[in-house]
Amino acid sequence: MIRVMLVDDQQLLRAGFKMVLGAQPDIEVVAEASDGVTALELLKQVEVDVVLMDVRMPRMDGVEATRLIEGPKVLILTTFDLDEYAYAAIKAGASGFLLKDVPPSDLVSAIRSVHNGDSVMAPSATRRLLAKFAAQLTTERLPDGSLLTAREQEVMMLVARGLSNTEIAGRLDLAEATVKTHLGRVLAKLGLRDRAQVVVYAYEAGLVVPSDRLPPRPQDRLR
Repeated sequence: MIRVMLVDDQQLLRAGFKMVLGAQPDIEVVAEASDGVTALELLKQVEVDVVLMDVRMPRMDGVEATRLIEGPKVLILTTFDLDEYAYAAIKAGASGFLLKDVPPSDLVSAIRSVHNGDSVMAPSATRRLLAKFAAQLTTERLPDGSLLTAREQEVMMLVARGLSNTEIAGRLDLAEATVKTHLGRVLAKLGLRDRAQVVVYAYEAGLVVPSDRLPPRPQDRLR
């Protein structure tokens, strides 16, 4: 059973998420909080696997709360007008972000993925998430990307553009297990925790900018 905490200052939104999640046989909502302070207090009393976290809340926002949470995985809820907060929360340790209007099936799938140790980035929002403020990102003390092989760099760049392992495997004509192996090496060499931090790293290092388009697939270059 995946134990979930809902953290959002909108009670109606929490009620909607609780209804969706409560219908799943493997998910249980064990706690609710309307701000970061309350969430941290509850985490001392209740065992939680995944925290579904809003970003803008009274007393303590989701960014600061995420920074202080140890143990449970954090999944950020965002809207396009709160992009900076979602980005900061990912840097603070969140395992990814979803849009608040996410379809119920995608929400359930994302919670399961995060619980299993993967990260969830909303591919359709990745560029828009960073477009407003990519120019202000720091490049100080970033891991050395020259440690990566050419294939590892290729996988990293596609992850940074929001592609899933399955999509990357299709583009590079690789087995999905091979993509996971390359991604694991990227994480190890750069000292990153998950694919969410790969996206952050790629943007901060200037390897990807919001206007970038996906490169042609190798099979398309031969045509």
